[in-house]
Amino acid sequence: MTVAVRQFRRHILATVAALIVITAGLLPQAASAASAAELRRDAQSALQRLYAKTPGARALQKQAVAILVFPSITKAGLVVGGQFGEGVLFRSGKAVAYYNTAGASFGLQAGAQHYGYALFFLSEETLRYLDASDGFEVGVGPSVVVADEGFARSVTTTTMQDQIYAFIFDQHGAMAGLGIQGNKITRIQK
Repeated sequence: MTVAVRQFRRHILATVAALIVITAGLLPQAASAASAAELRRDAQSALQRLYAKTPGARALQKQAVAILVFPSITKAGLVVGGQFGEGVLFRSGKAVAYYNTAGASFGLQAGAQHYGYALFFLSEETLRYLDASDGFEVGVGPSVVVADEGFARSVTTTTMQDQIYAFIFDQHGAMAGLGIQGNKITRIQK
């Protein structure tokens, strides 16, 4: 076995060990899922913070048939990564369903972060797709527009052309990388 192969094997083993440590740190959070009441309270609070900081989100709220809020998502990785969070679907201001979001990624990445996001559904058709798809997969099916700060400042009812808008908020931590990732949203019972 050449020196390069041995070094590569050691690098892979060190990466796997680091990933196990990172993942072990995330498991207690995922396992201690919030109760329905706690999750609803956290989601409502997160949505109010989003509205306070992002006028475009408040404008979209008036047009949305429903809003799916994930108040806290944890994402971590080192070559292989994952993310998880739970959320609430609000319709006319009332919690009507609960979901989780989970994802995996592979590539050049390292770090950990917490953040939240909200999906604004502007049509009944896209809302039906959320449950009819047996796990809504971001990037498959209806297109999702990620609204950045520039968009959020300039959004009006005439500039809204798409059917689902996503706002990411309350980002903490650092995650850098380039790779392939997937994310799936699935309805859960609370």
